Amino acid sequence: MISVVFVGYLANAFFNVLQAGATPARIAGSLACLLTIGFLQLRVFSRPSADLRSVKAHLALAALALLVFVPVLFFPNAWSGMPGFLAGSALLVLPGRVRWFVFAAVALANAATKIGQYEIGLLAYYLVSSMVAGLVVFGLSRLPSLVKQLETARSELADLAVSQERLRFARDLHDLLGFSLSAITLKVELARRMLGEHTERALRELAEILGIAREALTDVRAVASSYRELSLTDEIESARSVLTAAGVATTIQADPAELSPRSRTVLAAVLREGVTNLLRHSLAGRCSITIARSGRTVSIDIVNDGVPAQADGERGSGLTNLATRAKAIGGSLLVQTSPAGTFRLLAEVPAEPEPEEPARESRPAGPPIETRFAQVLLTTVVIGYGVMATTLASYDYDTVGVAGIALAAVSNVVIAALVLGVVSRPHVRPALGYAALAGLAVCVYVPQFVFSNPYIGGVPGFLAGSAALLLPRRLNWVAFVAVVAGQAVIARAVGEDSVNIEYFIIAATNHGLVLYALTRLRSMVTQLHEAREELATAAVTQERLRFARDLHDLLGYSLSAITLKSELTHRLATIDPARARQELTEVLEISRQALADVRSVALSYRELSFDEETQSAQALLSAADIEVTVRIDACDQLPTEVKVTLATVLREGVTNLLRHSKAEHCEIVLESSRDLVTMDIVNDGISSNDHGSRDGSGIGNLTTRVRALGGELQAGPTPQHTYRLRAEIPIL
Repeated sequence: MISVVFVGYLANAFFNVLQAGATPARIAGSLACLLTIGFLQLRVFSRPSADLRSVKAHLALAALALLVFVPVLFFPNAWSGMPGFLAGSALLVLPGRVRWFVFAAVALANAATKIGQYEIGLLAYYLVSSMVAGLVVFGLSRLPSLVKQLETARSELADLAVSQERLRFARDLHDLLGFSLSAITLKVELARRMLGEHTERALRELAEILGIAREALTDVRAVASSYRELSLTDEIESARSVLTAAGVATTIQADPAELSPRSRTVLAAVLREGVTNLLRHSLAGRCSITIARSGRTVSIDIVNDGVPAQADGERGSGLTNLATRAKAIGGSLLVQTSPAGTFRLLAEVPAEPEPEEPARESRPAGPPIETRFAQVLLTTVVIGYGVMATTLASYDYDTVGVAGIALAAVSNVVIAALVLGVVSRPHVRPALGYAALAGLAVCVYVPQFVFSNPYIGGVPGFLAGSAALLLPRRLNWVAFVAVVAGQAVIARAVGEDSVNIEYFIIAATNHGLVLYALTRLRSMVTQLHEAREELATAAVTQERLRFARDLHDLLGYSLSAITLKSELTHRLATIDPARARQELTEVLEISRQALADVRSVALSYRELSFDEETQSAQALLSAADIEVTVRIDACDQLPTEVKVTLATVLREGVTNLLRHSKAEHCEIVLESSRDLVTMDIVNDGISSNDHGSRDGSGIGNLTTRVRALGGELQAGPTPQHTYRLRAEIPIL
């Protein structure tokens, strides 16, 4: 269709050359110029794989400018349709606001070359026709490229969805299973010491080990099925038991008030993580746990007298995950140490989170940018063609008068409304479609028959294109040809010459194909966007299945073995303490191995690849029509945790750019020296919420991660009117 439309423009120019004077020199010269223009447009500017920012593209644009304006000296009137190619190609090749300046300059130049030859009405026609033709050239050349980029980006976006799911898996592993296995290990060591001398106490510990192991098996199934609600009551009892077994004097005050499942789950996760950190990273002798409700909020306050090795600003992944969870439901997390040597973990969450919040998070942000671009382009072209048709009608003012011009204007307004409101919409009901076609036919043909003038009325090509879009297959293109041929018959009947008849045929064909192509391509972009989301969902589902399989293979066996051996030990404790102690030793080894397996699986799901993130960022930004420059120093020698953190910063930076700015250019630079690595993400789209971006959970989480490695994160506008996200991390 691109080829047919472009050839239509070129053929119209050639026929006008023949009408002005068909000498061999004029025929050969015009054909050479027109064929070169067609070659440049189809093989350079309209190819989806073409690099339109290259030197070759700029040279081709300069050559096209010569081919558009120099022949005007020899074919002044015949060449008036060619500036549209230059205007559209300038939009494709040139950057930023420059392209729109050139676009307008080309259209004005086309009208300026006609000053002194035509009255103001036709000058306006040539101005508008250049702009509309430029948009047609731009749209038909750009949309196939967008479709190809979307096809390429689908797999990258699916990978992003999978990576997000992996991070969630890692968090659930840490929150649910890490604690259980740590508690089992601690209690097995205690029970082994108690066997023989304090058998009754050992039996109680074994019973609790069995309970924790069975609960851990349930947790495995819960994570695999994405059901993450925890029981706060069970966690309180488990924390009391584990802390007591570890010799920590524990005081627990809990308000049994009713809480929403989400708040209860977050509080349970905070309690579990706080107890886990206490057992792993401190030498506490006393611990106080207070759960209280105040108004619409509920808090959990965990205070112990054993300051962990981690400082305030160096949260582990567990505390970072808790902070993310709390913020997700409108809460907060506070971690602090005091000079008196106490450590405090305080979380506050709403007792009943607003029900609208999850819906807000999951609601789509609106149609994708490619769909909006296609809709705006289609609307502009339809209105532009209507303005051109009305302008042509005004040229015959002497014969049709005010009534003819008014009727033409009303017809074009109604046609534009029908095309944009009905024809171009997806899934039009047949009855509504046929009614729209009837209305279009009335607006096209009634004015022509009333005034016996084919220039009066609506755009006939829109009737042809609408028939191709709305009628059943096979009949649609027959109707398209019939409308085009009918326009030629009408022109012949009112006495138009052969050149004008040729003009009506080409114009109706081009207008119809442009409407059909832009509508269908917009529909294709929408379908690809939906398919992209379905693909991402399918990829996440596949990842969940793989994760469930990993859990079963790695942890299912270990937890089952722990359960069976604990039951056996419970039976042997009184009749064969030596054998029971041996079984407990094996349980201890299995639990330690299972804990290592949890860390292994969580690590494999948590680590991000910087190289993959860089490639994904390039694909995403290109798909959003953002020109991206990437300069990466060799980063193979960087420590793994540094590369993972940089990959996370890159992902968050690109995500924020796409969500909150209207950038046209983005630069990603990674530089490393012997003792420092820096990464800058700079774009020219200052977002509307830049001043508050530092407070967002995304930037806050990044700051925490970067500071955990001894680095610094900076985000905000620069004096050069750009937005920069900069991460500096020392290399130890």
